[in-house]
Amino acid sequence: LVRQYDIVADCSDNVPTRYLVSDACVLAGKPLVSGSALRLEGQLAVYNYGGGPCYRCLFPEPPPPDAVTNCADGGVLGVVTGIIGCMQALEVLKIASGMGSSFNRYMLMFDALEGRFRNIKLRPKKADCAACGDNPSVTCLQDYEAFCGSSATDKCRSLRLLPSGDRISVQQYKELLDERVPHVLLDVRPQVEVDICRLRHAVHIPLRKLEEKDEGSLQLLQKRICEEKRRSDDQSSLPVYVVCKLGNDSQKAVKILQELPAKDFGSVLAKDIKGGLMAWATKIDSTFPQY
Repeated sequence: LVRQYDIVADCSDNVPTRYLVSDACVLAGKPLVSGSALRLEGQLAVYNYGGGPCYRCLFPEPPPPDAVTNCADGGVLGVVTGIIGCMQALEVLKIASGMGSSFNRYMLMFDALEGRFRNIKLRPKKADCAACGDNPSVTCLQDYEAFCGSSATDKCRSLRLLPSGDRISVQQYKELLDERVPHVLLDVRPQVEVDICRLRHAVHIPLRKLEEKDEGSLQLLQKRICEEKRRSDDQSSLPVYVVCKLGNDSQKAVKILQELPAKDFGSVLAKDIKGGLMAWATKIDSTFPQY
């Protein structure tokens, strides 16, 4: 596909596709005009052109799958994608007409909130790059989903950070609610999402607060756990079920909870709810808002 064309514009929204397209352009000797956008920010760069670096020169190793956010997960303002798309089209026209590109050695950074553009100088082409270096090891296309540890899709991701024993389905959680099993439900979404919809009995502590080990947030969680233990008169492990929008951040939160000191929190059994509140909306309560 790439060999049929003179210039490739990458508008994809996942890491495996970016590595795939970059390697294909290097192998076919084609310039790659790459744009990306997330929330209120955008980036633009031109790879494998005019002696500049390729994508692998700058990012030889893919990021951890749980560290990547796409537009489906994190959101994006449509105006930002429009601005970056127009800039991509401009660079394609400049390259096609022989004028050359301004961004084969610089990356354009766009901050929509501040209304600012700035250029960041890129590292030069690497002689030992696996794709475009002097002795490349990437001589054909690979399994990029395996290489990146994530799927090549722009849809909402479904991460698997926990063993199956540390997760329950929304159906299982509904049964626990119906049977009034003592527990604490922890909602780790950002406040703006909680303002849209929530389960009333959940205690809200954003994931960011847990990651920062925020003292006030941990005290709130400790208080709720102690209250529930007193209410149930049970000295055994108290289940803490964690929920978010899609069941990804909740897994990160469970890992944090599992590392909390037992002397402060006692014996806590933390599990995440698979699929999060969107699974709750589709499988349990059709009146629950989806966003």
